[in-house]
Amino acid sequence: MRIFAISDIHVDFDENYRWVDSLSGYDYQHDILIVAGDVTDNMPLFEKTLRKLRDRFYQVLYIPGNHDLWVRPNVMKDYKDAKDSLAKLEFISVVAADCGVRMEPFHQDSLAIIPLFGWYDYSFGYPSPETLAAWSDFVAVKWPGHYDEKGITRYFIAMNDAFLAQDYQGQWVISFSHFLPRIDIMPFYIPNDKRSLYPVLGTALLDEQIRKLGSRIHVYGHSHVNQQIMKDDTLYINNAYGYPYETHIAAKELKCIYEV
Repeated sequence: MRIFAISDIHVDFDENYRWVDSLSGYDYQHDILIVAGDVTDNMPLFEKTLRKLRDRFYQVLYIPGNHDLWVRPNVMKDYKDAKDSLAKLEFISVVAADCGVRMEPFHQDSLAIIPLFGWYDYSFGYPSPETLAAWSDFVAVKWPGHYDEKGITRYFIAMNDAFLAQDYQGQWVISFSHFLPRIDIMPFYIPNDKRSLYPVLGTALLDEQIRKLGSRIHVYGHSHVNQQIMKDDTLYINNAYGYPYETHIAAKELKCIYEV
């Protein structure tokens, strides 16, 4: 059994959806796929994509990304009860379960795969006025009125507590999140003008949970920059598919991260 990882497939782009559709229906029937967020905010397309992936793999594990939680009116007309992004998350959970896609820990023999919810709380710096004005989440994501970015991050991090309370003694633990758990996993070559996005990449609270889990491998997404780096005895892996034009930072293929 092989464990594959991908993130940020953004199937709103026809080219990206065709890649999903082209995946073999035979080669992965005994394998597991980790999808580390950002499928689409369009719920019919989200469901269609998850069903295609589930048909191709023995198990599919998924965690929502920021794009998945967008509540733009033009793609939410059939989900009028989703007044905010937390209500959208409930829809996502129901649809994923109906598709046979897991958003909870997976255990098999000596293997444990743990999803970790998250957001960004400016652990990696405070966003500039330009970022605050241009970052789409600040318009397309809607939280209940009592939450700001730090509050919603703590809310998501608390959702992981039940997963951390389980016993993984003697198991090889692979965790995954959409958001970055630490900023020093970003490659050194990122230009300074792109580093303005670092504040909205993730939260250090995730890495505290990764330490508690004792994760051997942690898969993440969101940055769209493919990376594999060892930090503090954990191998951090980003295998984003990314936007069609991001051929210089994304391999645009499944990555096998572990084999049992």
